[in-house]
Amino acid sequence: MYVVIPTYNEAANLERVAREVLAQDQRLRVVVVDDNSPDGTGEIADRLARETGRVEVVHRPGKLGLGTAYVAGFKRALELDAEFVGTMDADGSHDPRSLPAFIAAAERADVVIGSRYMRGVSVINWPMQRILLSWFANRYVRALTGLPLTDCTSGYRLYSRRALTSIDLDSIRSRGYAFLVEIAFRAYRQRCRLAEVPIVFYERHQGRSKMSRGVILEAIVMPWRLAFGGWPPKRP
Repeated sequence: MYVVIPTYNEAANLERVAREVLAQDQRLRVVVVDDNSPDGTGEIADRLARETGRVEVVHRPGKLGLGTAYVAGFKRALELDAEFVGTMDADGSHDPRSLPAFIAAAERADVVIGSRYMRGVSVINWPMQRILLSWFANRYVRALTGLPLTDCTSGYRLYSRRALTSIDLDSIRSRGYAFLVEIAFRAYRQRCRLAEVPIVFYERHQGRSKMSRGVILEAIVMPWRLAFGGWPPKRP
């Protein structure tokens, strides 16, 4: 099983997160997808690969978007014959100690999503306005797409090989956080079994958020396109 961790300027967080992932189970491996971070994150990833023998590194020429980073990581993990591929943030917001719960849930599901909202609101150190924004965003996505999830926008996930190969990864158009909704929707439409496990989400330990106006706009527009047939475009 591989865990894909996209990175851009996460030198302060990556090593701790990657080593905590590897400590959960000897079968776990990490794929770091680094977008040529100017702070040296890629060099840290390369050192971890040498020292542990359980880290793969995908170097990209620049900041190309979260969605494309996930796709690059998925492809590399599938090339390495992964049966399950997880995703998590590099900033410490996802607790690696939850990984065993994901692995257990994968026995009955093709896509396992770590939900912040299964047991009320499980978020640490977010201001109230951000919690409300996230909560309403999930209601908005569910209303438009019909996804049977309490947390459609969580990035802490585990996908089976079946789920990833049932989707045309190259046709995914979302570049930012909207990718998380699009791939869940695609998997659901392919009749993949979805499940959720409760997690606690922590505000990033160090560094700056990668959220931008463009990312937010894409996340608003994309569910409409999914719901009404305009995303992805129909094939000729």
